[in-house]
This record gives sequence, structure tokens and C-alpha cells, in this order.
Amino acid sequence: MKEIHTVGVIDIGKTNAKVAAVDARLLKEVAVRTRPNTVLREGPYPHYGIDGHWAFILQSLRDLNEEVGLDALSVTTHGACVVLLDGEGGLAAPVLDYEHDGPDSLTAAYDAIRPAFAETGSPRLGMGLNAGAQIFWQLDRDAGLKDRVRQVLTYPQYWSFRLSGVAANEVTSLGCHTDLWDPNAGRYSTLVESLGLAGKMAPVRLAGDCLGPVTEAVRKATGLAADTPVYCGIHDSNASLYPHLRRREAPFSVVSTGTWVIALSIGGKPVTLDPERDTLINVNALGYPVPSARFMGGREFELVCGGLEGELTDADWDQVLREKVFLLPAIEQRSGPFQGRKGGWSVPEDQLTPGMRKAAVSFYLALMTAECLRMIGADGPVIVEGPFARNELYRSMLEAAAGRPVIAEGSSATGTSIGAAMLALGQVSGDATVVAAQVLADPVLIDYARAWRSAVN
Repeated sequence: MKEIHTVGVIDIGKTNAKVAAVDARLLKEVAVRTRPNTVLREGPYPHYGIDGHWAFILQSLRDLNEEVGLDALSVTTHGACVVLLDGEGGLAAPVLDYEHDGPDSLTAAYDAIRPAFAETGSPRLGMGLNAGAQIFWQLDRDAGLKDRVRQVLTYPQYWSFRLSGVAANEVTSLGCHTDLWDPNAGRYSTLVESLGLAGKMAPVRLAGDCLGPVTEAVRKATGLAADTPVYCGIHDSNASLYPHLRRREAPFSVVSTGTWVIALSIGGKPVTLDPERDTLINVNALGYPVPSARFMGGREFELVCGGLEGELTDADWDQVLREKVFLLPAIEQRSGPFQGRKGGWSVPEDQLTPGMRKAAVSFYLALMTAECLRMIGADGPVIVEGPFARNELYRSMLEAAAGRPVIAEGSSATGTSIGAAMLALGQVSGDATVVAAQVLADPVLIDYARAWRSAVN
């Protein structure tokens, strides 16, 4: 097997797509290309720009290969997305944007065939957040689609298929509230047969399986070596979790932040998950069920603070704490532990400076995260991945509210690319013996957290 020095990672999030070169020894991004993940509105429904992404991926791989050299490829993407392929390996239908509300029009009909939470660990979600609901709606609105579909791929594995020519599905993407997977039995759920897709789901492989080398067309377009291996790929939240599975001993939890904030509990306390509060069973890269909870924290931050001018000062957060200025859930009402509830400010909004708004939103996001951790029985240190790891107010309030150490994972702008790169590297040594510091949270923060919970309740 060729020695791997640098891994090229295709990393498609809900907001942005990127291609990163990850140094295999340092586990650090050394070069990155990005583009917006703009939803296209023309056509039968809102969908992702697959052709644009593919052109971007090929050009980025060529540029990064020339700049630093790439020895292997891996993929990670957001969840709630499946790709329907025709007999030629092309798209049988555009790849639906999961925030489109079309599937809601068939809620009753879909609910009549979807498996129970006890089978799938998948809560009933709106729009296209259940991939099974997407497929059900697409098949209903296009009478000829079922005949055109020859294969169904989860989203990371679609890009691995484009790179390698080998079709596969994988458990972390199947296990993220698709309704298509039975995590306890480790097999497709009964929904697959109900949708008439038995025999059309690609074979299931592990995230770290090598699917094969790049295709000749990819080699010519990128300049990569003909023997460059392509790995199966992984759901983005599980990519953030993967390095810690390989390095740390349970119990611990990982909070992956971005458009979505997703809390995942490893070795936590036994709990009964409530599907009405956006809890679910994810499946990690090793194939094991992982209690999880989520909310659209990055989206909420943008809704409240997008475009605000001015820096956050010590006086701003001090005033928010003293006067107990709260942002109450939910701002994005379609998901999270308080979905369906209309939130807002505890004081008239015109009394708030931009800095106070930013401080209160940081505290709000931390308190929502703490609620997610509580619901999934999280125990041990909390590792925060992604942009929220750089927010000191978020980290301090989360530590106060959760009552456990919070560790900011700062090795990369996001943990997803590092986790995806590690799939290509086999066993990775690490720092599982690192001991988190004792929690010495400020009593003022603890008091604020208690008051916020009281106001919410």
C-alpha cells in the first residue's frame, strides 16, 4: 500500500463546500479551497448544484495536488441527503434540498408507512430532514421516477462513487435520521421495502473502506496518480466524532458546531430519548449506536446577529449577566429541543446594543447545547468542534450549565475534514490520557443558566 502523506478531503456542508489538503502526520489542514453551497431554485424543486460542485471538486483537487501533493481522497458531507441514480449512473432526479417543505404535503401518507422510532432511532422531522420522506415525496410527484431509479446512494458515498466508480452506502449517513436504517440490528429498515427500493440500495461498506483508485477520467482531470485510493466517506457530525473515538476513553461527548449543532454522547448515562425533542440515534464510524441531539445553532446565530456591526465588549456581557437578558427558544422553530415554540428576547429589543445581542446569543447557544447534552445522558468532558470552539462566552457558559469540563478542539477550522482524513490513515495514536481540568465555573454564570432554564420552563 502506498504511503500517505497528504489526504484530499471533499467536505460539503450545508452552507459551504470545501476541498482541503490534510497533513497526515500533523492532522492539520495545510491548504483549502471553498465555495458556497448555493441551493438552485430553477427546475422541479430546490436542489443542490451537483454539476457546479463537481467542477469545483475537480479543479480544487488539481490545484491542491500541484500545490502540496495528494496521496488519498476521502469525503464527508451533511446528512439528510440521498442521491437517486439512473441506469447510466447519472441523476435520476435533482438532489433535493432538505429544507424544501414539499415533503410536508404528504405527511399523513408517509407517516402511515414509516417505521417506529424504536426500530430506527429516527425522530419524525419536517421538510426533507427524514431522507425517507424525501424519497417518498419524489416518487409520488414523478410517476416515472421509480422505474428510472436503479440505485440509491447516501450523499458522501455519491461523491466517492464519482471519484472511484464504485457505488456504496455507509452506516453513519444511513443512521442520521433517514428512517432507512435499523441501528440496533445493523441493517436496512422495513421502510426500504415499503418504498419499493429493495435491491436498489447500494451495498453497505464501512466509512474507512477503500473503494478503489480514482477513475481514469478523474486522473486526467486532476493530475492525481492512477493508484490514488478513494475511501468510502462519512457523515460530517460523525467525522467530527471519529478522531475522539480513536483517541479518547469513554465517557465523553462531542459537540459538532456549524449550521447545525449536534451533540453526541459516548459511554454516557442510560436515558430514554424523546423523538419530539429532536433526539435521535446516530451510528458512528465503527457501526455502534450513538445517542444524539441537535438544533440549528449556526442558523440561529445568523438570524439574530447577521450583519450586526460593532465589537463585543466586557461591559456588554457583564450587563447581559447582571440584568439577566435572555434570548429564549426557539429562533429556528423547525428543529431542536424546543421546536414549535416561538422564542424571542426577554426585554424590548430596542434596549439591546449589538454587543449585548452577541453576548446573549452566545449564552443562548451554550444553554441550548447543555440542554441537548442533558437529554442524551452525556457524561465526562465535552469536546467542542467547529466555529463555536473559538467563542469564549459560549465555552464558559456551556461549562457552567453542563457542570463538566469543556475542551475547545482547535486543530482545524472544523473537525470534519480531520475526521474524514483519518479514515485513510488506519489506526492513529493520540492523547486518550489527557485529563480535563476541574470545573471552576463562575457562580454568576451558573446563576444565569439556572434563571434561563426557569424562564424556559
